[in-house]
Amino acid sequence: MTTKATSTSTNKSTSTNTDTDTDTDTDTDTRYVALLRGINVGGKNKLPMQTLRDLLASIGAADVRTHLQSGNAVFTHAQTDPGRLAADLEQRISDELGLTVACLIRTGADLRRVVDANPFPMAGVNPSRFMVTFLSGPVPLDKLAAIDAAAYAPDEFRPGRSEIYGHFPDGVHNSKLAAQFSDRRLGLTASTRNWNTVTKLVAMSEE
Repeated sequence: MTTKATSTSTNKSTSTNTDTDTDTDTDTDTRYVALLRGINVGGKNKLPMQTLRDLLASIGAADVRTHLQSGNAVFTHAQTDPGRLAADLEQRISDELGLTVACLIRTGADLRRVVDANPFPMAGVNPSRFMVTFLSGPVPLDKLAAIDAAAYAPDEFRPGRSEIYGHFPDGVHNSKLAAQFSDRRLGLTASTRNWNTVTKLVAMSEE
């Protein structure tokens, strides 16, 4: 690892469960949420969260905080194009660690929209079995229309703007419906988080 976050009079580093690495955001910076896919799973694509915080700082991110070990980060940045930020982070991970990791970046405001636009009534729903699949582009409604939803009951889904909401009462890991929301089937980069993680990231982005 060759890139490290530096500390100055306006840049402080701490280590907590939702660690803050830098604190240099200004009123003009945008609050972002990064969603990395497939890291620290099954012994593959190992990427410690301290390393992720350092990498984000190295591309100009400030007030960097991470959540869990699965590649969730909240930060501020002067860049106004989340797609450019995602590409920069993917490239930095490749250059520094030799890993190919798909990264999706949403603004904090957009993640709040995702929560507020949830089409499912959540009463009685286990949030660990309610998923949001984030996509790198608009939901391909034509491909979703080809899915026979009734064949996958009790699992069910609803399309959003650039995300798919899914309820998997018996768990997601063996769900045949969840398998329909892959990169290959949708033609887009997809990364899934459960509702607990989504709402926690929203809360972090608004602190």
